[in-house]
Amino acid sequence: MTKYIFTTGGVISSLGKGIASASIGKILESRGFKIALVKLDPYINVDPGTMNPFQHGEVYVTDDGAETDLDLGHYERFTDAKTTKFSNATTGQVYNAVISRERRGDYLGKTIQVIPHITNEIKDRVKKAAHASGADIVIVEIGGTVGDIESLPFVEAARQFRIDTGYHDTLYVHLTLIPFVKSAGEIKTKPTQHSVGKLREIGIQPDILICRTEKPLSDEIKEKISLFCNVKKEAVIEAPDAETIYQVPLIFKDQHLDKIVLDHFQMRAKTTDLKDWRKKVVEKALHPKHRITVAVVGKYIGLQDAYKSIYESLHHAGIHNDTKVIFKKVDSEDIEKGGADKFLSDVSGILVPGGFGYRGIEGKIATIRYARENNIPFLGLCLGMQCAVIEFARNKCGLKDANSTEFKLKAKHPIISLLEEQRGIKDMGGTMRLGAYPCKIKKGTLARKVYGKERISERHRHRYEFNNKYRALLTKKGMVFSGTYPEKNLIEIVEIKDHPYFIAVQYHPEFKSKPDKAHPLFRDFIKASLKVGALL
Repeated sequence: MTKYIFTTGGVISSLGKGIASASIGKILESRGFKIALVKLDPYINVDPGTMNPFQHGEVYVTDDGAETDLDLGHYERFTDAKTTKFSNATTGQVYNAVISRERRGDYLGKTIQVIPHITNEIKDRVKKAAHASGADIVIVEIGGTVGDIESLPFVEAARQFRIDTGYHDTLYVHLTLIPFVKSAGEIKTKPTQHSVGKLREIGIQPDILICRTEKPLSDEIKEKISLFCNVKKEAVIEAPDAETIYQVPLIFKDQHLDKIVLDHFQMRAKTTDLKDWRKKVVEKALHPKHRITVAVVGKYIGLQDAYKSIYESLHHAGIHNDTKVIFKKVDSEDIEKGGADKFLSDVSGILVPGGFGYRGIEGKIATIRYARENNIPFLGLCLGMQCAVIEFARNKCGLKDANSTEFKLKAKHPIISLLEEQRGIKDMGGTMRLGAYPCKIKKGTLARKVYGKERISERHRHRYEFNNKYRALLTKKGMVFSGTYPEKNLIEIVEIKDHPYFIAVQYHPEFKSKPDKAHPLFRDFIKASLKVGALL
């Protein structure tokens, strides 16, 4: 029978439930169990696909084309679990499903209520994720904090799970804050006591407490937490601030969190010490030999989480190359005002990420021109690729009015335009080219050298495509179209010869990078940037 772990959070948000859940998954996976992870989000949006990146952060895309919460990125980076459309459920999805069934008459005239109809739908979605994955253990993260009105149906569904499955098949983990009051010089446990009290009011007694703290917890403090929160002392897990998030599985492992979980589930497994993770990931991340600065020039620089997977992928590439990658975050609108040289003259590499809308586009185009003309390693992603071909068309092919129909509907030279099947679409949500698509890479190209194979699969999230009417002209002027989606002959990869590293892709490679297996495009981008950095 599948076992279930529910992770809740208390006191304040942003404590790191996603990283904690992923880390628990990592240490259990290392013991030989198949893991699946699910994120339950309390917001009423059907998915984050139409949400502002400044408010929500990154939209993570799965192979099967679901637009999901960024925590799913943590799940895939830390573990071998493959996330799908079953791995993320929102209040909007849950209510939409229940209301649709009510409209069809599926409930035979019954009054529809939060309990049992909404909670049953939530439980069904968790069970579908378990069934689809075939996992031994499913870890379910509940968004928000305990006490939030909007998360109550999810917490109630979690409470009911133990009744449905039995005591030893469901386990509750509560992540909470142990603040240090500087003026008093003391660690305070009262916020955690109140948070656990609130959870118990709802009907859940946590089995494990993960305590975020900036100061070590003494035995006396752990005993106090254990006594007042009704949790075994050994199940009070210290979670100090770490230099890298990839230390967290080791921190949990050193406190025998995996043993506590498996004892509760009455499961036996092989022992492991995560030696490879410690040596190949954490030690390299903490003690790199080299150091370079890379510019990320985007539209949503103001929010760290807007480009979460990109920053992590650069970090992974740094680990692979024994290098500390320092991010210089540049708003593309600042490039428009002050010029590229002002912001980019001291960097060893330039990355231009994806995005939507015209704001900041001219700054991205100026950035790409600067990278191309000054032989600075460049990696363009999604909109970054589209801006790269617009820049090349304008400045190398003489098409001064080259543009995308996303920004200028009646552009004289629509280098980027909508596909025919996209033109009649009215709804914005879930209507793009989403999920994994195959790509065929041309022999003798940089892309072929980077990937080392002819056929790849990468994840997409975009609506506009390169206009093949301009392919011959750009090829004549020196742009190489090295990767295509064979079924529709759509351009996926472009590059420029006689440049240290200039490659741009229509897809999002950042969604497939791991700390112990850096994505090839990022890996070789940092490798090329290191060579340039040595000359600066």
